Amino acid sequence: MDVLLRNAFQSLGRSRSANKLARKYGLRFGASRFVAGETIRQAIEAVRKLNASGRAATLDHLGEFVAGAEEANESAAMCLRTLDAIEEAGVFCNLSLKLTSLGLDIDREVCFRNIRSILDRARQYGNFVRIDMEDYAHCQATIDLYRGLRRSFDNVGIVIQAYLYRSERDLEELRELRPNLRLVKGAYKESPKVAFPDKKDVDDNYRKLVRMQLLSGQYAAVATHDERLVEYAKQLMAEHGLPKEKMEFQMLYGIADELQLRLVREGFKVRVYVPYGTDWFGYFMRRLAERPANAGFVLKNLFK
Repeated sequence: MDVLLRNAFQSLGRSRSANKLARKYGLRFGASRFVAGETIRQAIEAVRKLNASGRAATLDHLGEFVAGAEEANESAAMCLRTLDAIEEAGVFCNLSLKLTSLGLDIDREVCFRNIRSILDRARQYGNFVRIDMEDYAHCQATIDLYRGLRRSFDNVGIVIQAYLYRSERDLEELRELRPNLRLVKGAYKESPKVAFPDKKDVDDNYRKLVRMQLLSGQYAAVATHDERLVEYAKQLMAEHGLPKEKMEFQMLYGIADELQLRLVREGFKVRVYVPYGTDWFGYFMRRLAERPANAGFVLKNLFK
């Protein structure tokens, strides 16, 4: 049953008509548990509360259905406004973004121009930008663009997904750039031709990637809610005498609050991924696909 629900949520997340319907009804589906709001003001207020509890944040203005260059430029402008709002509010927060929202599927030059303008603004503020990894079809293009950006910028990082077979090779090939990496399991539906279908294999590969990145001396953002993997990273740090300044734990807004706060008490940096915006439906569906049990929570909200 879980597999059927997971596939259904992932299919819905890619549906433009479902996304349009969700926008009409707003966050009443229960998405407010995972999405900080639809405006920058709401997002900044969520970040303030996280900061007050000792947690850092990264803001992501959600956008996955960009139809043309004009929309891509509008999405880039929202990223710039987000950086401005972070600076004005003085909150401890950086920016995450998806290259498809900046025009990756429309025109690579438009996308490259947009991301460069965002990195320029972030550098002015002494801030950092994380490029999210999307589905397998965008993996190589994302890595190629990241390589190009690293020639001019050191305030940009990327994401590596443990469920892809290629990720160990990608990490090795990126090592020369001394990359700041966020390591995740991966949340998109992929073919077994390119991704591990078995959870155990994904977990094993995740441990391998965390070990490779931490022992290379490069910064690692260990992004997981799996307490076994959290403990693995902590033990690895302790066994090798690695400074806590070389890593952080990252978790999603609305998930595992108790674990986040416990890690803060233990002296680890915890950064919470805080999404906001009107184009929240695809992100919300992926969260439900990761844990189909949350569907009951959604249904309860629909009938309130």
